[in-house]
Amino acid sequence: MKAEILSTGDEIVSGGVNDTNSTWLAATLLTMGVATERCVAVGDDLVGIGRAIVEAASRVDLLLVTGGLGPTSDDLTSEAAAMAGGVESVVNPEALGSMERFFAKRGWDMAPVNQKQARLPKGAEVIENGVGTAPGFYLILSGCHCFFMPGVPSEMKVMARENVFPRIQKLVGLSGPLPSRSITVFGLPEAEVGVRLNEFNRLFPGVRLGFRVDFPLIEVKLSWGHSKGKGAETALAKAGQFVASTLGRRVVSTHGLAMEQEVGRLLLETGATVAVAESCTGGLVASMLTDVAGSSDYFLFSGVTYSNDAKVRVIGVKASTLVSFGAVSEETAREMAQGVRNLTGATYGVSTSGIAGPGGGNDDKPVGTVCIGVAGPGFSWAKRYVFPFDDRGMNKKMFAATALEMLRRRLTPEEGIL
Repeated sequence: MKAEILSTGDEIVSGGVNDTNSTWLAATLLTMGVATERCVAVGDDLVGIGRAIVEAASRVDLLLVTGGLGPTSDDLTSEAAAMAGGVESVVNPEALGSMERFFAKRGWDMAPVNQKQARLPKGAEVIENGVGTAPGFYLILSGCHCFFMPGVPSEMKVMARENVFPRIQKLVGLSGPLPSRSITVFGLPEAEVGVRLNEFNRLFPGVRLGFRVDFPLIEVKLSWGHSKGKGAETALAKAGQFVASTLGRRVVSTHGLAMEQEVGRLLLETGATVAVAESCTGGLVASMLTDVAGSSDYFLFSGVTYSNDAKVRVIGVKASTLVSFGAVSEETAREMAQGVRNLTGATYGVSTSGIAGPGGGNDDKPVGTVCIGVAGPGFSWAKRYVFPFDDRGMNKKMFAATALEMLRRRLTPEEGIL
């Protein structure tokens, strides 16, 4: 089965919004053995959207469309789908009822403008939207199975998981997704990961190898390239072992967990807690840790001690340390980690102090320099890193991930210091 993904909206073609919907849908389809041949974006143009639907339906078996199902005048997908199918756009009683129930459940009045969202191509099958106002719909055009979903990622993902992917699985003859494995990697560029795994395809011809970059992490994706069989899980297990042993301590998780998820898992497993003192990362380390559900079981405190005065008065860094070594120094980072641990009683204290840029660097401490400290029972240490990024956002992400990686390695001491 061949698939195409169509995203609509001026905000996408103008570059104002990243099209994360297409990436997520294509990756999920692959786990079902469905290859996406094209990802197409079209602006808010009725004729353009209609033409894109017709063209896609003529060349693939499956079309997933996101966006343009809202109540405003620039939401044109439903009308364009009706045009593509040569049918009228009519108020669908089931869609209207679904919307009325959504508003009533929340005690809201449904504005007349929202009724536009219930106008669907005649004969279309409604797809329930459990978390938003816009119903999705399904129809067949030129033998192509077409699913239309909202553009809001949170709404689209719920609709896809609950009501679209199960139907696609039936279409391709699967009772569930094809077996797959995800391995999270940190500390290597994508090209280097590919070079180290250059023997993979020869050794595991039945397993598809893929890479996805979510800076600064890389996901190595292993998926079974055939229909389900008895050999799938065994082959994937052996392939996963090969990847893990080849990439060694650069592997964060063999279960596809993000850095903050793996650190949280290890903290829970060991019954440990953590507190953070941040300067250059501005709270990003704490934000990552608390993005994980259940983090209140191990996360105690975060202090964004940006100024030197705050480092001294809140965290307990010695003023003499700042005078002698400066804020961006291993000595200061070590005292920050010790101080936040002493302040909170956490098992581990983690700190960051650096120069994210684009200004503020010098020959001795260029932009991209960060000093990270970790303190715990019976130890405290810090290390300086210099990363080659001129972008402030990239540096902050790298600094925060490196801080968590240092803690992860302390929680798995056999891996050694980063």
